[in-house]
Amino acid sequence: MEYNRDVKNRLSRIEGQIRGVIKMMEEDKHCKEVVTQLSAVRSAVDRSIGLIVAKNLEGCIREAHESGQNADEAIQEAVNMLVKSR
Repeated sequence: MEYNRDVKNRLSRIEGQIRGVIKMMEEDKHCKEVVTQLSAVRSAVDRSIGLIVAKNLEGCIREAHESGQNADEAIQEAVNMLVKSR
C-alpha cells in the first residue's frame, strides 16, 4: 500500500503532539492537562488507523473485483485490523 501525504502529515502532527506532551511533563504541568493531550493523541491515532484501514480495504476490494475474486477475505482482514487496533 502506498501511503499518501495526508496520512504522513497526520502522523507528523501526532508526533508533534507527543513531543508537546513530553514537554508538558518536563515542565510539571498538571496531570489533567497531560491526560487531556494524551486523549487527543489517542483520538488522532484512532482516526489515522481508520483512514489507513479504509484506504487499504478500498484498494483490496478494487483488486479483487478486477481479478474476479471474492472481496470477503479483504473485508474480514480489514475488520480484524480494526478490532486488533482497539
